[in-house]
This record gives sequence, structure tokens and C-alpha cells, in this order.
Amino acid sequence: MKYSTPYVPPTLTVDAVIFQLNGTELEVLLTQRQEEPFKGEWALPGGYNPSGQTTLEALSAIVRRKVGLDLDAQLPYIEQLYTFDTVARDPRGHAVSVTYMGCGRAIELSGGSQNAEFFPVDRLPGLAYDHEKIIEYARDRLGAKLTYTNAVSGLLEPKFTLSQLQSAYEAVMGREIDKRNFRKKFLSLGLIHETPDMWREGAHRPAKLYAFNSQSLEVLARSFE
Repeated sequence: MKYSTPYVPPTLTVDAVIFQLNGTELEVLLTQRQEEPFKGEWALPGGYNPSGQTTLEALSAIVRRKVGLDLDAQLPYIEQLYTFDTVARDPRGHAVSVTYMGCGRAIELSGGSQNAEFFPVDRLPGLAYDHEKIIEYARDRLGAKLTYTNAVSGLLEPKFTLSQLQSAYEAVMGREIDKRNFRKKFLSLGLIHETPDMWREGAHRPAKLYAFNSQSLEVLARSFE
């Protein structure tokens, strides 16, 4: 069968929202664009999805090439976030972005072809495309994940204090949480266990170190809010 009108699909792209904690601040990875449009401006790491590759395969190759980050080795947690398909999001034409969200710890970047830095999510520079809205969406999504999964483990060292755990929740959710209530509720979930090690810093009293029972993503038996 012949068709009178040629089919022109939108361009398929992939992007990554990669979070990490720096002290008590949530940060996101950005790259500085080298070409138009938005040359010199900051954006999420991403690019075109070539034929013959899945979106995650394409994103892994792009992120490794552009920012020197190995998604498999360096991110304990990554998942497909959303497909952003607003027609006017790219001035060059209709581009659909399949976006992934991931979390890591003290992420090191090595050998990338583009300038890349982590920025606090509460103090972002001007961003290209609709990437500010994408980061906002990802932060909200991660905050929701923290209420019913152990996804916060992706932001923490293997051993952590209860204060560090609470700081991670506060950084993602953007608000303070009552200390006593938080600890009581979280410990009741049975997700973590006390280790024999202690955290020592300066003249402060040593704090107990905890660890998650599993580093794999788990859905909680009941919601943590």
C-alpha cells in the first residue's frame, strides 16, 4: 500500500536527571552546551537516541561520552522517569525526551567531552529547553518514592547515621522534619539495622552507624510519611 503523505516522526532524545547529596544539599548534574541552540547555557546531560539502541543504552553511552559517568557502576538507583513531549520544547523541531532519574554518592566525573558540574537544586543557573521543569518534576517524583520505597539508600553511604538519613529526606523534600517523629517512624519500618561502628566527628558525641538491609529497590509494606 502506498501512502500519499510521508510520515515524519518526532526526534527521539534521552536525558538524565542525576542527583547526589553534598552535605545537606541535594545537587543535580548539568552540562554546558557547546552548540546552538542555547550554546553556553546549562542543561541536563542527554542527546539523540540512535536507531538500534534502547533509550537506556543510548543514555548510558551519551553520559559516558559527555560527562565521564558510568551509569551502571556509579548509580545505585536509576529508573525511567517520564516522557516529555511538548511540541515546542525544542526550537529546532518536535523532540520527545525519554528522561531517566538516578541517584549516586560522591559521584566522580572523568574524561567527559563537555564541561559538567553538580549544582544545588535550590540554586540552579538558567537552563536550556524545559530542563528546569524536568528537574522539578524529578525532585517531586523522588520525594514521592521516598515515602514508599528505600530509594534514599541511593543517596547515602553504605553506613550512615540517623541524622544523615534524616538530612537526605529533608534535602529531597525541601523542608524540615521533626527529628523524634522521623526516627520513630523510620525505625519501625525494619529497613535498616544498627552496625557495630560509630561515627566520630570533631568534639561531637559519637553516633551509631546504620545500614540498609538491602541495597536493591524495595517497596515498603506501608507508606512512610
